[in-house]
This record gives sequence, C-alpha cells and structure tokens, in this order.
Amino acid sequence: MNDAPHYDVIVMGTGAGGGTLAHRLAPSGKRVLILERGGFLPRERDNWDSTAVFVKGKYRAPEFWFDRHGREFPPEVNYYVGGNTKFYGAALFRLRPEDFGELRHHDGISPAWPLRYEDLEPYYTQAEHLYRVHGRHGEDPTEGPASAQYAHPPVEHEPRIQQLSDDLEKQGLHPFHLPIGVDLDQDAAGRATPSSVCIRCNRVDGFPCLVRGKSDAQVICVEPALEHPGVELITHAHVLRLETDPTGRTVSSVVARLDGGEEARFSADLVVVACGAVNSAALLLASANDLHPQGIANGSGVVGRFYMRHNNLALMAVSREPNDTQFQKTLALHDWYLGADDWDYPLGGIQMLGKSDAEQIHGEAPRWAGAVTPDMPFEVMAHHAVDFWLCGEDLPLADNRVTLDGAGRIHLALDENHNTAGLKRLRHKLQSMLGRLGMHEHHLLDHSLYLHKGMPIGATAHQAGTVRFGTDPASSALDLTCKAHEVDNLYVVDTSFFPSIGAVNPSLTAIANALRVGDHLLERMG
Repeated sequence: MNDAPHYDVIVMGTGAGGGTLAHRLAPSGKRVLILERGGFLPRERDNWDSTAVFVKGKYRAPEFWFDRHGREFPPEVNYYVGGNTKFYGAALFRLRPEDFGELRHHDGISPAWPLRYEDLEPYYTQAEHLYRVHGRHGEDPTEGPASAQYAHPPVEHEPRIQQLSDDLEKQGLHPFHLPIGVDLDQDAAGRATPSSVCIRCNRVDGFPCLVRGKSDAQVICVEPALEHPGVELITHAHVLRLETDPTGRTVSSVVARLDGGEEARFSADLVVVACGAVNSAALLLASANDLHPQGIANGSGVVGRFYMRHNNLALMAVSREPNDTQFQKTLALHDWYLGADDWDYPLGGIQMLGKSDAEQIHGEAPRWAGAVTPDMPFEVMAHHAVDFWLCGEDLPLADNRVTLDGAGRIHLALDENHNTAGLKRLRHKLQSMLGRLGMHEHHLLDHSLYLHKGMPIGATAHQAGTVRFGTDPASSALDLTCKAHEVDNLYVVDTSFFPSIGAVNPSLTAIANALRVGDHLLERMG
C-alpha cells in the first residue's frame, strides 16, 4: 500500500455535490484531492444512441444491488467524472419554501428541515448562475422569492409545446418555463445561434452531451477546478473505507482501490464524502470499527435509513397533430404541487421529458402493441408522442434503507407503494385534460424505459436522505454544516443530507448546499 502526500481536503465524488464543492474550494490555494470511482465518460457516437443508452444501458455501472427479498437488480447509477449529472436532464428547480417546513401528506409527514428556505436562497441564486440555468423567476406561482433573476432567459418553447402551454392556460392553469442548465444562445426565433454550444437537440434528457452543451458537474465544475495548481484528480479510485485515529474523532485515512487493483491510503485535514446517497451511506457503514461499531458517524443508527427517491411516473401521450419538437424539456406545471381543490394533500409536479423516438418506443413495444390504434406504426407514434414526467414526494421511512451484507454488497429496502395516492391523482388530472390539450383522450402510456424498465427500485436517479442532517445527534448523522456529529473532520455533501425530498429534482439543492458547505470549509481553514 503506497503512501500519498497529506492534503488540506479530500473530496470523494465529482457529481452535483462533490464536483461543485471542489469548484468552490479550488481558488483558495489549498491542496485539494478529488477521488472519482470512474473515469471520464468516453465521447463517442453511442452517447446519443437511444438503443445504447436506454435499451442496452451501455453506460450504467456494471453492478447489481439487492432488494429486501435478496433479489438482485441493476441500479440506475453511472460512475464517471461528473457523476449522475452526466445523464441527468439538467432540470434545476429550487425546493418550495413549504418544502423546508413540515408538510402533511396522505400517508404521513414530510419533516421540516433544520434550515429555512431563506438560509439557502443566496446559494440557490449562485447555483443557478454557476450552472447556466435558463428560466424566469416569477412565472411559477409556487416558487419562493429569488434575490436575483436567472442569468439566462428561458429556453423558448417549440410550436407544439407553446400550443400546450397556451391550452393549459385556457384551463386556468399556470404553466411556466422549466429551469434547465444548458449552454445555449438563442436567436429571436428561439433557435440555437451559430456560436451556441447547445444545439437544442432531442438528446438532453438521459443522454450524456457530446457537444458539452449540458451543465453537468464535469464541464461546469471539475475541469475549471483542475486549472488551479493545488487541485488534483485521481480517477478509477474506488474508496473502500475510512479509518479513524485512536480517539475515533478524526478520519485519519481514506483507503481506495486504484485502477491497477492496488490499495492506496490518502490523508487530509478535512474529508468530504459525496458518493451519492446510497454509496455514501454504504461507505460509512463499511467503515465500522471498534469505536464506531455501527459504522462511522452512525451512533444515532440513522446512516442508511430514510432513503428517498421520489414517486415518479414517466408517461407518453399521443398528440392528434404531429409533434415535431426536438428540445421538448421546456415546460412545467406546479398548480397542484401543494394540493388541489378536491384533495387536501400535495400531489406534486408535472414537467416535460426529453422527446421519445422510435428506438425508445420499440424498446417499449411489447407493452404498447396496439395501445393507440392497431394500425399506428411505432414511427408514427413517435412522431406524435408528447412525453411527461410526473413527480410526487416520497416520504422518509426508517425502514427504507441501505444495508451491507457480510460480503459488503449493497441491499436496498424500499416500500414502493408508500404515499402514491397524490401521484395517482396527478396522473388523473393530466389524463382528464388530454382531449382539451389536443391529444388522444384515453392514451397515457407508461414510459418505463425512463423508470428503469418498470422496476421502481432500480430508478435511483433521485436518491436522497441516507445521512440526514439535523440539530439532534440522537436522530441525525450530520450537523447543520453537514459535518458528522461524531467525527470532527468528516463532511457529507451529496443528497444524503436531505431530511425530506420535496417533489422537484434534487440536483439544484445539492449544488446550492455544496456551495454553502464550501464557504464553511473555507472559513474553517482560514
């Protein structure tokens, strides 16, 4: 085992949390080591191939986790520089102010955060500007106050989605431009200008971006951080465990298996875990020792518990008119986010998905055969497809949890049917409007390729909550700065810290929090 030099900070993971934190620390002149389990995603034609990405899962991590019954499943995780942001849809929403307080749902309580919306708001603004978010504050009636407008105007709707927006407004609803992180310059007609990096194609959602037009953590944060002299990145470094000094109060070593298979030890004054909610919890559990018998930082017993991943539905409607849209992910609707006139509990949000194509529809073929009309070929169906993502809140349950077996393999226990009543009502709201939105009324088809082939447990893209923060060490693992209560130099800055998840994509909140914790670390290091 080789010995490496001592660093000021080690950051494990390069996604929305770790990549952003490294970017915030990089100009400080401190020695920062970034460890990434994967390598750089290969830039190749298959990046934009539906069959390779969705049907064959070419870039998904070649590993299996196990459900509560011991059955193996392939999780929706990607180990590359940039983490899961390489594949996310770059929908960068703020949580609503109400999400930071206690919210009563049909099946239970979404707990309050130890911070308020106002505490995170300045960092939300910084995050939106850093990740080049295009949008317009003031359009979404459920959003909280913003201290600054988005730095970039909204991505313009293409004609069929503009028609959808107009039709929703005629129903008395409040559709708005979806906030999305892309490096796009538009002309007066909304088209990409000749010098725009983003080309407004139909490959933003679920695909890695070949032209580097999507605001992923590699492009926005990791590569700029590496331009600073004190910052170093080691790829293919799979962190196996954290070791503590004899007091148990300090992480003394980070042990990783490197590309050649040999193990290496790294040390730093401050150690930051940002491996994704499941893998961060698994790492802390795998680091159990005599002073931390339940896992490091786990005296409370909450590490691995309270796993959340949203209750989602990916749906495809069939438009009566052709839908020639390429860049479809421009519209969202939050009118029923916190409740409805006929339902006292939150339903969640509706947003557009990336445009489905014939290959994706072929991948769904066995379940969709004859679904609309027996004589509609898949290519025609794809040309008329309008794709929606429905997102409802998943509640933190203690028994929804990550554990390790004797061989160190990850087990994920999940109640897949908890708090789904609001989501079902949201689907019904959309279904009942289809005729007035210019679509075939009875055809809202489950688009399970986006949801990991209909296995909800495999849809881990929005994972959160396994190392929750709070003020009470008996019921949380981290304090308000995301430092472990029991370990003086250990921080966790991915979505693990969430006490609740709301019903919007978690990425922007992870980014904003990483900037907030980054400021704390800079202050701590002087």
